[in-house]
Amino acid sequence: MTTGPNRILDEFAKLMTDAAGAAQGVRREVETAFRSQAEKWLNSLDIPQREEFEAAKELAARSRAENASLLKRIDALEARVAILEGGEAPSAARKKPAAKK
Repeated sequence: MTTGPNRILDEFAKLMTDAAGAAQGVRREVETAFRSQAEKWLNSLDIPQREEFEAAKELAARSRAENASLLKRIDALEARVAILEGGEAPSAARKKPAAKK
């Protein structure tokens, strides 16, 4: 059994260790509460999650590529129809829509 100043220092060290452990527990609880509130707030704004956004972005890119391909086919078919009807092929009168990024 320790006596004197060593005992006081041991008790003080134990008290500081317990206080540090309690502070870490409080910090974890505060972080959890903050994350929960931030998540609720973001969900209330109807902001899509990254996975949803990336999927929509990929779908839009594929749709733009398909639209460009279909426009080329339409132009070729219109040219064939014009030739078959005895007229001249239309001279790229169709305006291409501006690409959005």
